[in-house]
Amino acid sequence: MFAKILCPVDGTEHATLALERAVEMAGKYGASLTLCTINVAHGTGRSPRINHWTEDQVAAILGQAAALARSLGHADPAIVPVTAREVAPAIVQLAEDAGFDCIVMGTGDKRGLSRLVLGSVAADVSGRAPCSVMVAR
Repeated sequence: MFAKILCPVDGTEHATLALERAVEMAGKYGASLTLCTINVAHGTGRSPRINHWTEDQVAAILGQAAALARSLGHADPAIVPVTAREVAPAIVQLAEDAGFDCIVMGTGDKRGLSRLVLGSVAADVSGRAPCSVMVAR
């Protein structure tokens, strides 16, 4: 059913839960698994670009996620660091460009006013994605 699974990770518990589900799905379907981080670039045209994470932090997040995937039984997850201004469009673009047929991602516990003010990356991705999206909770 799924051949290529994308799992965005950011080092949070929600991302870890999504990674666990993505490894399960990859095993069940014999699918490849790609882990990505979206390092948000802050700044405007006149100010210097400042990334949310350093390169070392991105490497640590992806390394820890890949190690967890291997410990759960997925021998060779691919890793893709992405730098972008917005998280959801970057995930959708990566899924489109690389032909993923499923995105497995976590979501925070935002409720009520914080959900309305901050929005939800998972909701945005699921509304825009060119493929199936599983939101792990």
